[in-house]
Amino acid sequence: MRNRYLDLLRAAAIVRVVVYHLFGWPWLSLLLPAMGIMFALAGSLTAASLDRRSAGAVLTSRLRRLLPPLWLLGLIVVPAMLYAGWAAQEGGDRPWSWKLALWILPLGDPPGSTEGIDAWEPLWYIRAYLWFVLLSPLLYLAYKKIAWAAVAAPIVLIAVLDKTGLTLPFGRADAAMWDFATYGACWIAGFAHHDGRLHRLRPGLVGAAAAVLGVAALYWLHGHPGEGGYDLNDVPESQALWSLAFVLLALRWRPDMTWLSYVRPLDRAVNLLNARAVTVYLWHNIAIAAIWPVLTVLTLDDTGSMEGPVTLGATLALTGVAVLAFGWAEDLAARRRPRLWPADATPGRPAAVPAAQGPAAPNPAIPGPAAPGPAIPGPAAPGPAIAGTAAPGPATAGTAATAAPVGGPWAEQPAPPQARRAAYEEPAVSWLAGGAERE
Repeated sequence: MRNRYLDLLRAAAIVRVVVYHLFGWPWLSLLLPAMGIMFALAGSLTAASLDRRSAGAVLTSRLRRLLPPLWLLGLIVVPAMLYAGWAAQEGGDRPWSWKLALWILPLGDPPGSTEGIDAWEPLWYIRAYLWFVLLSPLLYLAYKKIAWAAVAAPIVLIAVLDKTGLTLPFGRADAAMWDFATYGACWIAGFAHHDGRLHRLRPGLVGAAAAVLGVAALYWLHGHPGEGGYDLNDVPESQALWSLAFVLLALRWRPDMTWLSYVRPLDRAVNLLNARAVTVYLWHNIAIAAIWPVLTVLTLDDTGSMEGPVTLGATLALTGVAVLAFGWAEDLAARRRPRLWPADATPGRPAAVPAAQGPAAPNPAIPGPAAPGPAIPGPAAPGPAIAGTAAPGPATAGTAATAAPVGGPWAEQPAPPQARRAAYEEPAVSWLAGGAERE
């Protein structure tokens, strides 16, 4: 059973990324630090994979799922940039160099032309994700040894970089180092979510830690605003602290998500965004760039006071076209049957539903009306139907198979044993995968 709370978080983060890139509202980075959330979820699920399989198998699986959608984008975008005069542009990366290979294995940011910036600029996330995956076997080992100190290490690294002014000799390497320092704590906090260490902390302690981190983030942001004002995306120090604070709170909470199955439009949207996460991320910026050319061709460019809603609707529509045209690459990469619009639950992976649905199977441990017949005097024959004492048996109507923690989603709970961990965690799904792994 998929963890629908994590699915909902992932879907909300993706929507926030699209809306931010469209409107550029700085306050969105504070309302929902989307990149930190996505790195934390990916870290949690990568740790789950490392617990079950060898590091080599996990890396192979992650690369297999990440790279084909990127290759498809490159097959379309790189020739388009060359046709538009990339080779003749002044400054920037030249097309005919070793850097072109970064479109195949993005250990650094893939290069592109000035005119094609909307296609290649968001690929920093793909590069950062790839490095986190490659380093995860070592990071997970370190986390098992030093626990929360491993979560704090990237924050300490940022302080060291600020204090020393350390830079790496190549711009791409320096950017990778800063992204690791900025989001590394979120990725490793995902490990703490996976093994239950985060949930075993008292809610008050988590809240206090998040408050300290949040205040520190806002204090630094106030003293060091970026070019866009109070935008976390311009200030990596504040981004790291604020994202970690949000992640600790969001992943400590375990709300009941049975309500989602009753809100069908939202439930289907969450399914779609999780199944097409890579496609939406790779193509939404191109969709935004295409808004006004498309509206001009359709003679709908005179929007007046409706510019915001019209551009948002156009962005969603054009991104939907990209999902229809290119989303199948995610299915092939995940070894799933290709689907055009996977808004329904993935085959073989049922969506979360209320625990009691339909008539329950008979349970001999639950006393009920006696069968017709004469009373038999004397001592009762031994049997499982003892009122007040429920023998082990399947879940019955009104009783969830896996009950919610006593005291609500914030209640402190003991660590679940290894054999029952599947009841608490999502299958090994990456934000950049969208479905259960099939090796």
